[in-house]
Amino acid sequence: MKKFFRFNELGTNYRTEIIAGLTTFLAMAYILFVNPSTLALDGIDQLPEGITRMDKGAVFTATAIAAAVGTLVMGLVARYPIALAPGMGLNAFFAYTVVLGYGIPWQTALSGVLASGLIFILLTLSGLRERIINAIPANLKLAVGAGIGLFIAFIGFQNSGIVQNSDATLVQLGDLTAPSTVLAIFGIIISVIFLALGVKGGIFYGMVLTSIAGIVTGLIDAPSGFGDIVSSAPSVEPTFGQAFTHFGDIFTIKMLVVILTFLFVDFFDTAGTLVAVATQAGFMKDNKLPRAGRALFADSTATVVGSVVGTSTTTSYIESTAGVGAGGRTGFASVVTAICFILALFFSPLLSLVTAEVTAPALIIVGVLMASTLKNIDWDEFEIAVPAFFTIAAMPLTYSIATGIAIGFIFFPITMILKGRRKEIHPIMYFLFVIFILYFVFLA
Repeated sequence: MKKFFRFNELGTNYRTEIIAGLTTFLAMAYILFVNPSTLALDGIDQLPEGITRMDKGAVFTATAIAAAVGTLVMGLVARYPIALAPGMGLNAFFAYTVVLGYGIPWQTALSGVLASGLIFILLTLSGLRERIINAIPANLKLAVGAGIGLFIAFIGFQNSGIVQNSDATLVQLGDLTAPSTVLAIFGIIISVIFLALGVKGGIFYGMVLTSIAGIVTGLIDAPSGFGDIVSSAPSVEPTFGQAFTHFGDIFTIKMLVVILTFLFVDFFDTAGTLVAVATQAGFMKDNKLPRAGRALFADSTATVVGSVVGTSTTTSYIESTAGVGAGGRTGFASVVTAICFILALFFSPLLSLVTAEVTAPALIIVGVLMASTLKNIDWDEFEIAVPAFFTIAAMPLTYSIATGIAIGFIFFPITMILKGRRKEIHPIMYFLFVIFILYFVFLA
């Protein structure tokens, strides 16, 4: 085991790797509760006609399975201390844009995730994935990340009641004295305190304390016994295999844009995370990541598995840096994290304690973290600033990640050509320009 994971070469040991694996799990354990809440559209009272909610128990199990499989493949095949789970932002796109916005049934949306996962595997095995990643301008990648952060935060503000609908101004400040809103504000404050103090897993601990506060104040029903905490894993029957049975429904322009968005966001989510974690751990060699193909294969495989059992796109998690910071240097740390996700399957009753008010602070804090990429965009270059700003602003304002990406990618070649920078535009960007023009034509 030590030889396989190169413990001596990397200067680590079992104790360090186990602590690193546990640290990473605690830092990202919030996804087990946020993902089911997001995909089930908690906090949304009115759904489009013909649209049903996903079963939260099934999504909980699917989330744990996808995370465990992806992280295990990453640990054993790529041998990196990087964990995977259904991605924040991608789950919001799935739930709020595809299902709620477009009125596409979640079953068909899962088929779109499956299609994107299969395409990912082909692109990864062929080596094209890295080339496509390089074709998208860095500034647009940064803008997409920041825009998704603002969109997620906006959803969190809505679910918490801090922001609410207004017929006059579209949105307005909500009733800050409402008990559920006060609970959410408490969660935000606690989470901010934890993260400001550098506590690993601060988001998760913030959710735990918010749930406890909700129980103490009577806003959340307290567990009545051991059975309300630990039980057998919920069945995935409500979601299992739906991606196959509705695969024939994905061959439309609208679903093509959905699949492209799944592809695009996961592309750069994973690439950015791999580079960030690898840089922190000292894995980069000549500005390249060894075994990058294997690492990309891990999230492709996890996405396919996740779509089959019933969850949105699975991707690498930046929270893996918490484990690396604790000393993790090998895939053994990922194996430990994967085992933790498997054990978490037996704690599904805790879902009832994690209400929309409890998950809202997590969405807002993740939004803050994702918006940090704003500082790296070249705002002083107008031809860059315009598509970047439109990408960022359109996501929360149109309630659609895909629309934000589409607007930004349409304006990028236009502003670059007008500025005389035609040679800097990759041919793939022209292809995406046409695709997104067709997207708006189809919507009209």
